[in-house]
Amino acid sequence: MKIEVWSDFVCPFCYIGKRRLEEALQNFAHRDEVEVEFKSFELDPNAAEYNGKSIHQAIADKYNIPLDQAKQANANIIEQAATVGLEFRFEEMKPTNTFLAHRLAKYAKSMNKDTELTEKLLHSYFTDNVNLSNHETLVSLAEDVGLDRNKAIEVLHDDSAYAEEVRADESLAQSYGVTGVPFFVINSKYAISGAQPLETFTGAIEKVWEEEKPKFQDLSSTDAGMCTDDSCTI
Repeated sequence: MKIEVWSDFVCPFCYIGKRRLEEALQNFAHRDEVEVEFKSFELDPNAAEYNGKSIHQAIADKYNIPLDQAKQANANIIEQAATVGLEFRFEEMKPTNTFLAHRLAKYAKSMNKDTELTEKLLHSYFTDNVNLSNHETLVSLAEDVGLDRNKAIEVLHDDSAYAEEVRADESLAQSYGVTGVPFFVINSKYAISGAQPLETFTGAIEKVWEEEKPKFQDLSSTDAGMCTDDSCTI
C-alpha cells in the first residue's frame, strides 16, 4: 500500500493529520507493507519570506478578520494539536514562504531522508519557531537528519535545484483538484482530505487493504499432482 501526503510545512493541520495517520499505521497489522511519501504543496506560493509579522497578524490580514478572531482560531488549533501530543507555540511563530524548504525536502528524498526532514521541518516551525526561509537554519536542520551540509548549501543557493520536482507535485495535486492540505491519496485511487479523526484513517487503511490485497480465484478442475515441503503426491 502506498500513501501519498500533500502538505505544507506551515500548515498546522498537516502536522496534526500526519500524527493521526502515524497513529493509525502504528496500530495497523500490515504497517511494514505501507509506504508513505510526502508531496509538496504551497498554501501561498506568493507568500513573502519572514518579515517580522506575527502569525496572528498574518492570519488576520490573509483572511481579512479581526486580530482577536485570528488569535482565537489559533488557540483552538493549539488545543487540537495537544490531543495528538504536539506543542504549538504560535506567539513566536515565523510565517514565511516555504519554497526553499520544499526544495530541500526533495533533495532529502533523493537521499532517502525525506521522512526525517519533513518531521524536523514541521517540529522546527511549530514548536521551535525557527525561520524556514533562512538558509543557515535550513542547512542546520538538514545536518540534523544526516544530510551533507555542503550539498544542502549548494541546493539552497541554486534556485533551480529540485524546483521541477516541487512543481511536479503541485501540478499533480492540481490535476486531482486539491485546493487544501493535508490531502492523502492511497494507492492512487482513494482520497482523504483534511486532518480527519483517527478513526477515519484507521477505517480507510483497513478498507483499502481488504479491497486491494491480492485475491486468487481457484480455477482448478480437479485435484492434481502437487509437491509441498513434506511430499509429492498424485
